Amino acid sequence: MKLKSNTSIFSRMPIKLKLTLWSSFILFVLFMAYNAVQYVYMEKWMMDQEKVKIQANMNQLLNELLENEYALQNKAHASIRQLFYKVNAPNQLIRLMDQHGETIVTVSSHVSDEWLQPHPVTKSEIVFTEVDGQSLLVMRSPITVFQFNGTIEMVKSMDDFTQLSTAFAQMMFIFGIGAVALCGLGGGVLAWQMLKPIQSMALTIRKVKQKGLQERVPIQNKGDEVGKLILLFNDMMDQVEQSFHQQTQFVEDASHELRTPIAIIEGHLGLLQRWGKNDPAILEESLQASMQELLRLKGLVQELLELNRAEHLDGEPYRTISNLGEGIQLLIQKLVLIHPSIQFENEVASVMDMPLAMGEQHFEQVMLILLDNAVKYSSCDAVVHIKALAHEDTVQLVIKDKGIGIPEGHLPYVTNRFYRVERARSREQGGNGLGLSIAKRIIEKYDGKLMIQSEYMKGTSVTISLPIASRGKSPERQRKE
Repeated sequence: MKLKSNTSIFSRMPIKLKLTLWSSFILFVLFMAYNAVQYVYMEKWMMDQEKVKIQANMNQLLNELLENEYALQNKAHASIRQLFYKVNAPNQLIRLMDQHGETIVTVSSHVSDEWLQPHPVTKSEIVFTEVDGQSLLVMRSPITVFQFNGTIEMVKSMDDFTQLSTAFAQMMFIFGIGAVALCGLGGGVLAWQMLKPIQSMALTIRKVKQKGLQERVPIQNKGDEVGKLILLFNDMMDQVEQSFHQQTQFVEDASHELRTPIAIIEGHLGLLQRWGKNDPAILEESLQASMQELLRLKGLVQELLELNRAEHLDGEPYRTISNLGEGIQLLIQKLVLIHPSIQFENEVASVMDMPLAMGEQHFEQVMLILLDNAVKYSSCDAVVHIKALAHEDTVQLVIKDKGIGIPEGHLPYVTNRFYRVERARSREQGGNGLGLSIAKRIIEKYDGKLMIQSEYMKGTSVTISLPIASRGKSPERQRKE
């Protein structure tokens, strides 16, 4: 229960504090591990140096004894003691014992012979031991001169070594704590600097809530990961703002478009309710006007549904068009029956057997929208030209007319929902300003492009680019690949 509470407290900490604590902890562990390794290495190196020194002293003493052929008898004890004094180092004891462990000669410098009992050996050895709180380095070596067999023992006090080692460890620990404190301070400053863009992003989100979608996060460094994150955030806010404005504009336009036929129907029904129902002429006129506006309202709602379907096209299964040229010719035949005065010309021989990665229903819907516009804004005996060209993995369809065209200032907006170049004339021709929006959405859902070129009173050219379907693959699979 306590562990869960501690975990909950840590999870509620600010990220800056978490980064500071974690960085300080990791630095502390790494620094102490480094110091521990360094301490062990230094201690071992210093011990090895002491062993080398005591071994050098032992070799020097043995060489002196053997070269001068000291008779290790009682009468030579004075000479041996002088030699021991000469060889002995500070804080060290040297003693000579026989094979039974009886001490013959002892020389000491601040080391008591009571700290360690004599111990004869048959082969050389170096040992480190502690006796009554005293740290001792002991080396024993056997010696044979004439008939004498004994052992020379050197005992080195390691108290200075222990104190130095302890002081070294304490110094490392103190400097380690100081270094970690400085690292913690630096980690806090670094965390603050790293989190500053995120705090700026949070502040921008609060401003968005208070002031609107136009707020953006200032970018200081575009190259690092945080800068890229801010770029993505700003791009997302641009899209959200654009989508919000489009949605607002759509609601306003839809409300305006729906308001007009509803107002007309309401006016005629009010007229009939007041006094027109008793007048056959007024009754007939009001019914015809109401039916006309009702049909217009029905068409507008249908187009809104089509636009919604076009915007949510992803993930639905659609078949390919196996013979593009033949499909275009069949479509032209249908239009000729509806518009007998319009002359339709086509150049589709190069794509006659070309498979197109688009559903037949949606292709026909797009072509009907574009051709209907070409007919609607042309004269009665106009010519509409349809041309198809294949370019590597795409097909370009160009629909040209010589109608009234579109003024240059209106071209960027003609695919917006409910946009009409001339509202009065468009209303007379039955348009709601949704056709090109629907066509563009459908084309883009199939990874295509829609481009419009026009000159006012000279004509319009609409070009659509659509991907060619790989034979044996569905468009859904092709889009995923």
